[in-house]
Amino acid sequence: MTAPDGGADPFAPLTSQMLDVGDGHSLYVETVGQVDGIPAVYLHGGPGSGCQPSHRRLFDPGRFRAVLFDQRGAGRSLPARSREYNTTQHLIADMERVRVALGIERWLVVGGSWGATLGLAYAQTHPERVSGLVLRATFLGTRAELDWAFGTGLAAFHPGLYEDFLSLLPQDEREQPLDAYFRRILHADPAIHGPAARAWHDVERVLSEARPAKTRLDLDEIHNGTRLPATAFMEAYYFAQDSFLTSAQLLAGAGRLKDIPGVIVQGQFDLLCPPAMSHGLDRAWGNAEIVLLEGAGHAMSEPGVTEAVMAGVERLAKV
Repeated sequence: MTAPDGGADPFAPLTSQMLDVGDGHSLYVETVGQVDGIPAVYLHGGPGSGCQPSHRRLFDPGRFRAVLFDQRGAGRSLPARSREYNTTQHLIADMERVRVALGIERWLVVGGSWGATLGLAYAQTHPERVSGLVLRATFLGTRAELDWAFGTGLAAFHPGLYEDFLSLLPQDEREQPLDAYFRRILHADPAIHGPAARAWHDVERVLSEARPAKTRLDLDEIHNGTRLPATAFMEAYYFAQDSFLTSAQLLAGAGRLKDIPGVIVQGQFDLLCPPAMSHGLDRAWGNAEIVLLEGAGHAMSEPGVTEAVMAGVERLAKV
C-alpha cells in the first residue's frame, strides 16, 4: 500500500491475522503504527459494525501500536454475522485473547457508542490491563436508554419519523415497539425481518446526526428494498438480551475505574446517547474529563468529534 506521494502509507497495517478464539469463531485482528509503540485498542460500534480504515487514523502511527479487530460476527470475522456463542462476556474474553496473543501488558482502550459499552465492561472486568479509557457517546447498555432513543426522544424530536417507525407494526404491537422490532428483525422470514431491519437502521442513522439530510423513512424502499443492514440483526440480538448485562451494571461498577484516567467525548445533540449518560458515568467514575461538543450529534463524522477523540488519545498517552 502506498501513499499519494509514493511513500509508504503510515496507516497501513503492520500485521493482520485471523485469530481463533474458540467456539468456532475467528477474529480479524490488525495492528497499525510502531512495533514498540504505545499499546492501544479500538472497539467498534454496533454491535456488529466492524472496524474501518478511518479508525486507524485516530492513532499517531509514529507513537502508537494500535490494535483494531472485528468483534464476533462483525466485519471480516468468521463466521459472518454469527450470533452463536456471542455475548458481551464472550467479547470481553476475546479482548484478553487478543491482548495475550500480541504480547501486550496494558493498553489504552478507545471506543464509541457500543464500543464505549464494551470498553467499560472490559475495564471493569480487567482494570489492571487498562492504562486509560477514551469513550465517545456513552451507552451504558440499558433498556431505558433504548426506550428513550427510539421512543420518547424520537417522538419528541422527530415526530414524523416516529410515526413512520410505528407504521411498520400492526396496531396491537405498537404499545411495545422495541420488543416488536426485535422479534421481527430476528424472525427467519425475509418478508418480516427485511423491512424491520431497514427501518431500524434508517431511524438510527437519522438519530446519529444533529442535522440529518432526511428525517422521514422511504417507506417504498423499506418495504420493497433488498439491502439487509448487518448491524440491525446483531443489535436486535444484543438489545433483546439487555446487552447481556445486569440492570445498571456499568454505572454500578464505575468505582472499579477510579485508578484509570478517562476522557469522555460527548455530542451536545446526541439523540442516541444523550449527555445525561456521560454525566452520570463521570460522577460515578470520578477520574474522567467530559469534552462536550456544542452542536454535535452522535456519529464520528459529526463536527469536531474525531478531533476530540484524537486529542483524548494523545492526552492519555502522556499520563
